[in-house]
Amino acid sequence: MRSTSFDITVSDTILIEKSLAGDKIALENLIKKHQDWIYNVALTFTGDSDEAADLTQEVLIKVITKLTSFQKKSSFKTWVYRIVKNHFLNMKRGKYETNSLSFDEFGQGLDQLPNEPLSNYSFEVENKLLVKEAKISCMKGMLLCLDREQRMIYIIGELFEFTDSIGSEIMEISKENFRVKLHRAKKQLYNFMNNKCGLINKKNPCRCARKTVGFIKMGFVDPVNLHFQKKTITSINKVIDKKIETYKEEITSQYQKLYQEHPFVQSPVMLQSIKDLLSSKTIKETFNFE
Repeated sequence: MRSTSFDITVSDTILIEKSLAGDKIALENLIKKHQDWIYNVALTFTGDSDEAADLTQEVLIKVITKLTSFQKKSSFKTWVYRIVKNHFLNMKRGKYETNSLSFDEFGQGLDQLPNEPLSNYSFEVENKLLVKEAKISCMKGMLLCLDREQRMIYIIGELFEFTDSIGSEIMEISKENFRVKLHRAKKQLYNFMNNKCGLINKKNPCRCARKTVGFIKMGFVDPVNLHFQKKTITSINKVIDKKIETYKEEITSQYQKLYQEHPFVQSPVMLQSIKDLLSSKTIKETFNFE
């Protein structure tokens, strides 16, 4: 766990009040408190660390510039994630995102990827880390087969376990509609994994270790710079607030567990453009910064 120079237990309400009263340090701490969460949602949404960093920066700038409009009708976290949702659903298509990537096409791509033993190659990084990176990369790729709305609902509803009350607020739909859309997303994703992924069904021939070299050759895994494992803080399942309901008896729990074991990664250190923004004339006047 990284060390922080501020008390993370200080409530959002206090940080917001201090920020609006002209406390620049409070505003910086408010950003620090939420930036890792935004970054990890972005990383799962796009499957690319550079794009996730850019999206995190863009969202944080929106949060700062819109902070005076926060009316406390919902929690600050819900308000922030509504900004995240609107920004992500309307952004330009990302590096790995296409208009029509289907689960069938993704599966065909995996089938066509040669099985090669890692022992035939020499990398500076341990093979087990390369295999883990390939596994995470492949699973992030599966999520890209969901449309943007489904992907966002899956990330907040299944990975980070936001309740249907909060999820419906974020997505601006009814609780029932949120549950229905989450169920459909899970069904599509988990049906594919059950029919293709060797992690779920041992009868499936696809194995992460056999596909890792192919992922490296295609550029999905960088053996020098592990995008999904560098600056790991903990795992997703260690940071989420568990729902009251448990899913231990559900058949889908094994799929959820695989995703929630993914690293929860530290976002890039305070981005310079945000620091510049906090020093800009407009922000200084808005928050009465000295």
